[in-house]
Amino acid sequence: MALKTIQTNIRDIPSEWIFEYYLKLPIGILNGQDIKMPSVFNQEKTPSMCIYLGRDMMYRFKDFSSGHGGNAFAFVQMLFNINIGECYFLIERDYKAFLEGNQHHVNTILIAQDRYKVTNHVERQWNVYDKEFWTSFMIGSDLLKQFNVRPLKSYTMSKVDEGSTKEIVIDGYNLYGYFKNDGTLYKIYQPKTKKKKFIKVAMYIQGSEQLTYKVPYLVICSSLKDVMAFNKLGFRNAEAIAPDSESSMIPEDVIQMYLSKYKQIATLFDNDEAGIKSMLKYQEMYNIPYVLLKMEKDLSDSIREHGVDNTRVNLYPIITKVLTGKAKFI
Repeated sequence: MALKTIQTNIRDIPSEWIFEYYLKLPIGILNGQDIKMPSVFNQEKTPSMCIYLGRDMMYRFKDFSSGHGGNAFAFVQMLFNINIGECYFLIERDYKAFLEGNQHHVNTILIAQDRYKVTNHVERQWNVYDKEFWTSFMIGSDLLKQFNVRPLKSYTMSKVDEGSTKEIVIDGYNLYGYFKNDGTLYKIYQPKTKKKKFIKVAMYIQGSEQLTYKVPYLVICSSLKDVMAFNKLGFRNAEAIAPDSESSMIPEDVIQMYLSKYKQIATLFDNDEAGIKSMLKYQEMYNIPYVLLKMEKDLSDSIREHGVDNTRVNLYPIITKVLTGKAKFI
């Protein structure tokens, strides 16, 4: 006897199944945990695409190599380069075929697994190694104090696993905490680590509390270090901020607020492929132009290798043209 055709609603299709099916993962492998894998959008040596469970208990993805991210439907759209209608049709068709061949399939009840989070940190005094590192970028104690950068002796990461708390204590001689004005830690910077230089503790637009809103131009840099480097260049009519990372977009409502405060905004990210892609995304989404400085990989490295004056001379005509449309001091 033929099997009865199974009726499905596109919104009832489990997000974990969509990722498992189209990424050719074992069905049922996603059960609340996160996974990291090579990008399906770019060839890469180091896996940079994350499949993770969002706060709404739906699986999402973030591909750091391409800048793509979103829910399961957005993933299928990007994977096959199709519109949303075609996406719904494809997923519904494939899920019906899957169910008809797996009559006993039961939707998984997802339980979010705890992740390691920064739960404690210990500060220390500045030392000669800190001075050597930061002054190589011409960033001194005044800028570090202004932007609330402090040296750390260690930090602790914890998670709850099967009812017990597991802790990892990380220490080192080049650890730094990035703090808000109220003393809240929002990021850890460990420049001597090869794999994970930044540990995000909280969402925060870096440099936002230092803005005066008394100048006509705003520059969005790729990191707090570049924001401090930009301040070192001494442009009188521009100030700078940085998102959590190049690949994380500043929300539209925040961008609109900044656009109401400044005559023009521009991005100044790394000049590598990832940085250029991120700048193009800001241009596409918010009509914000970008500045491409063809010196070292980023602004702070350019200052380290070529000095403040040479970097300013190279950046001046490009950034003034983008921000003002003509050669004009900023």
